Amino acid sequence: MKTTFLAAIFILSINTFNLTAQENKRNPYNLNIISSPGVYAGLIHTDSLKQLLDLQRAVPGIVMDIRYATGNNFTHKKVYTSPRAFVRLKVARALWAVQKELSTHGLGLKVYDAYRPYAATLLFWDIIHDTAFVASPAAGSRHNRGCAVDVSLVSLKTGKELKMPTPFDDFTAKASADYQQIPEEAKLNRKLLINTMAKFRFIVYPTEWWHFDYPGWKDYELMDLSFEELDKVKNR
Repeated sequence: MKTTFLAAIFILSINTFNLTAQENKRNPYNLNIISSPGVYAGLIHTDSLKQLLDLQRAVPGIVMDIRYATGNNFTHKKVYTSPRAFVRLKVARALWAVQKELSTHGLGLKVYDAYRPYAATLLFWDIIHDTAFVASPAAGSRHNRGCAVDVSLVSLKTGKELKMPTPFDDFTAKASADYQQIPEEAKLNRKLLINTMAKFRFIVYPTEWWHFDYPGWKDYELMDLSFEELDKVKNR
């Protein structure tokens, strides 16, 4: 009996160790990260503003070009399982207003990325240790909070992207929001994007003309839920 009891304790200890190791690998900096659909469901039940909305449904006409759902990105890997974009409720409302404003110019938004699970931030940091272009997992990303978007401009008539200073995820000085040695057309298009986003409170990231943060992001938790897990919460 004593041997059986000790064996059970040993197995329990091993299982606990394995679970702890898995959690540490998923959250090596011991941050306050929501990785449970149940916890997220409780959160949005208490505060509906914290729900993450599917942008394609929330903003009619918005164009999706979710690069991390393909191999066409700097990792050369398919990071997401589906080409979707999610943001917090207030961010979605602001993007709806941006889209409406742009439509008066015959233009619209193209989205490269929005909410990003924390696991992706860990992956990106493993590849590029440069906070000018990749968020440090020690603090987490504003993308992890559902309060950042990577966007460009498209013509509503043709569906084609307007000329910009660089392609998405260009890790050079040319991607900076104020870089001047670029064609005038690209400069004007960048200015239109930045000014229109600013009109609805979005702030451009200095080293990436495509990245915009929404104010109040500190009020939102870091998240590590997949798109499929978000859907399960929504469908409860």
